[in-house]
Amino acid sequence: MTSLDTAYNYQRYRSHQLLAPVADGMLDQFEITSKVGFFPGGHDLTPERLRTAVRRTAEDLGRIPDTVLLHNPECSVDDFEKACQALMVVRDEKLCQAWGISTWNPQNLAEHSWEVPRPDVVMVRAGLSVPTHVLDAAERFTVQMAVPRVWGMAPFGGNAKDTVWSKTDTSLFLAPGQRATRRQAAVATAFVIPKVERLAVGISSPAHLAEIVQAESLTTSTEVVDRYRALLRRRAYGRNTA
Repeated sequence: MTSLDTAYNYQRYRSHQLLAPVADGMLDQFEITSKVGFFPGGHDLTPERLRTAVRRTAEDLGRIPDTVLLHNPECSVDDFEKACQALMVVRDEKLCQAWGISTWNPQNLAEHSWEVPRPDVVMVRAGLSVPTHVLDAAERFTVQMAVPRVWGMAPFGGNAKDTVWSKTDTSLFLAPGQRATRRQAAVATAFVIPKVERLAVGISSPAHLAEIVQAESLTTSTEVVDRYRALLRRRAYGRNTA
């Protein structure tokens, strides 16, 4: 494990303060991604508040974060362009190494033509639990932003013990000849629905983490994934969609 994903508002706005002592001087060995946008008074993308939050993040961690993401900017669309400019300035000021966007539902973001600097990364929901309209919007948005890297959020929706993961035969999505648990197959599938280069996963259970990290070596069936996406679109939009 070489990367850590956190946010300014996690753990009641104390995640960075808690992380530094737990890491016991080892934070420099990790790539750290954090997010800004949620504050005690609500969601806010005003540039000065974002810059203050990033500075506070670096102070609490004892080092600058590698990547800072706008946290669910769809909650404050009117300030989106200014917020993107602000994070680009934050990067140029060396308060982080890269900036980007983390969006839970990018539908209203994908409906606009934005005049913003190109982000370094976009993080979107990934996996079999994501509705098709969110998947399609995420793909449109990442193309619109011309983003070089796309990351995925946790594929189990925060609950890998949900009975859906024991009842659904996720191994159907794997290329023939592979053996894996259903959770491993679900993680492998999340790398391609939509296509992402990395996934955020929970680390509260070492056994769970040890199981799912093995999914990175699995190969999915392109044919099955394409059929699944077509079926999702047919159900959502009521038409045959390749």
